[in-house]
Amino acid sequence: MSTELIYSDATKLAELIRTREVSPVEVMKAHLDRIEAVNPNVNAIVTIAKDALEFARKAEAAVQHGEELGPLHGVPFTAKDSIDTAMVPTQRGTPIFKGRTPDKDATSIARLKKAGGILLAKTNLPEFSYGIESDNLLTGRTNNPWNLDLTPGGSSGGESAAIAAGMSPLGLGTDLAISVRGPAAHTGIVSLKATHGRIPMTGIWPREPRRFWHVGPMARSIRDLSLAFSQLAGPDGQDGHSSSAISFDNGIGSSNKSSLRVGWLVEPGFGPVDRETATTVQAAAEALKDFGNTVESVRIPALERDFALDVFSRLHVLEMKPGFVETTAGRSEDEIGDMARLMLSLSDTPAADYIDAAQAAERLKDGYAEYFQKYDVLLTPVLPTPSFKHGQAELLINGQTVNIMGIMSATTPLNVTGLPGVSMRFGTSHDGMPIGVQIVGSWQAESTILHVASLLEQASTVRDLHPNL
Repeated sequence: MSTELIYSDATKLAELIRTREVSPVEVMKAHLDRIEAVNPNVNAIVTIAKDALEFARKAEAAVQHGEELGPLHGVPFTAKDSIDTAMVPTQRGTPIFKGRTPDKDATSIARLKKAGGILLAKTNLPEFSYGIESDNLLTGRTNNPWNLDLTPGGSSGGESAAIAAGMSPLGLGTDLAISVRGPAAHTGIVSLKATHGRIPMTGIWPREPRRFWHVGPMARSIRDLSLAFSQLAGPDGQDGHSSSAISFDNGIGSSNKSSLRVGWLVEPGFGPVDRETATTVQAAAEALKDFGNTVESVRIPALERDFALDVFSRLHVLEMKPGFVETTAGRSEDEIGDMARLMLSLSDTPAADYIDAAQAAERLKDGYAEYFQKYDVLLTPVLPTPSFKHGQAELLINGQTVNIMGIMSATTPLNVTGLPGVSMRFGTSHDGMPIGVQIVGSWQAESTILHVASLLEQASTVRDLHPNL
């Protein structure tokens, strides 16, 4: 097995394949061997695409024949098991959909394939994609490759663990409130939640509540996020929320501005944040200052008036519950997990509270709009702490006990408002776990936040670290 291949990013693998320094078959076999070696302990991969090697051989023939090659030609990729994949099971983390095999790819899968990517495998998730851990009755629990006793997060925790462990160079996850950014922070990789609607959700379940769901790339380098996003973005004529045809500048190494205006925020607005995480965010801010950007500590009054996690909770329960009721109707007790039971047990949000939450969401959008009149970027925590033990119900942060759902306090504002954000590692905890930072931009400003993320990547002392498996 080639360590160089399993820890090369997708962009590098595509270059090696294009220049015939390595074949798509070699790359695919290296990743299949890696899965065989480490997945039994991590349990990130739930299904291997049976035709992966066959497609790698076809990709190799295309190179040998001098055919036109896509930007991801011959590169393996993985996808969360809520994203439809033609002729490869998509079981959604539940016995209810055991063996379900779509006959059509989701738009995001089809676009990565069109770019030359080869589907390698599907990755683990919580039941129905609902949960901050990736555990379910059908395919079990995923472990964090940095410490198997800790969680890789949810709901795209299988995807983040697979990429961190070298089982995949590139993947797709989905994000309702935390689910591509939190797992990336837990496992030390990078991810992008683009502006709501930039990437179509066609072929991904569940869709409710549609106002909050996103699909996004996960990888080990910022240039991979940029490349993947350039292939994924744009309307497909099926997802009504995906209507923006604004072009994306794939040149993340350049910026139209010689100096960007950067604000950084830890507290208040997100609840308590542990000291190591706060220090990491401040260190990232200082690093951006070294690149000649204007950087200062900020506050956003809208976040202090309306706690975004509370706003999200009051809105989404009423919108998602009918889908849970329909999906679980007539199913036996052993087919329904704890998360579905919890969701079904929640009381409906009273109409007055729902309306108040909807208005609070508008106030949060207004608050960010005002902020981005003065600043280009906002730097925040992704999570209030590094990863924690499986099954934990509470966290102790700076002497304060916080319900485990509080880990979504800094990510949820971007789902409520639709703003884009990048999650990337920039630090390490005292016990060796990754600590991430979140780079937030205004609507449609993916180029800006990816550029800033590329600067932080250059300054990072932790970008090339990998778990010892």
